[in-house]
Amino acid sequence: MSLQSVARPLDRTSKKPLYQQLRHTLREVIEQDVLAPEDVLPAERDIAVDFGVSRITVRKAIEGLVDEGLLDRRHGAGTFVASRIQKNMAALSSFSEDMASRDWEARSEWLGRTESQTSPAEALELGLPPGLSIYRFDRIRYAEDTPLAIEHAIVPAACLSSIDSVDTSLYAALELTNHRPTKAVQRLQAIAFNQDQASVLDISCGDPGLFIERRGFLDDGRVVEVTRSYYRGDAYDFVAELSL
Repeated sequence: MSLQSVARPLDRTSKKPLYQQLRHTLREVIEQDVLAPEDVLPAERDIAVDFGVSRITVRKAIEGLVDEGLLDRRHGAGTFVASRIQKNMAALSSFSEDMASRDWEARSEWLGRTESQTSPAEALELGLPPGLSIYRFDRIRYAEDTPLAIEHAIVPAACLSSIDSVDTSLYAALELTNHRPTKAVQRLQAIAFNQDQASVLDISCGDPGLFIERRGFLDDGRVVEVTRSYYRGDAYDFVAELSL
């Protein structure tokens, strides 16, 4: 299949680099289901001929989509459209940043945001004295119109300018006060969604999911967030690159 016949042409007069334009064009082809999950991408040389660009340009565009999790390289087999969203576990990024990297709109439906004092267990998690003020953020996270996760976060109140400073991205609000975490520890657990969770995420009770607990730290070792998220198992893959 010639992708040029179904894709937006590249703009030679634009200041945007050709590899970025091509990456955006290929992303559109994937998101419009012209290429379905598990379809193999045409060879680099064929894409280069179709769009009149060099193979280096094609390779850079494809590498960007692999990094985003939209494409999956398989040694000896080729490059395939990923079946689900892939999250790189080695990168400390927010949900909003993950969606923005794919040109998707991240949004939240708020279940609640409250200010209260730390319980003894929360004080231990955050490394704070009991009774200090914290903010609780509970919401459903969407990619475009698809609910992907339920998220519950607690943050020391002193780390944010106000409880209303968090709009779409918690990390963006923390960055404004120089409290964005620079490292984190995450714990993952396979779960089955209960009826209440399933109804929120528009899936069936008992469907598989992934529970992720993240503790984010500042450079000085202080805990700045504890976030517990429940991700849909049919829409999200978490990948990590390991080395000896």
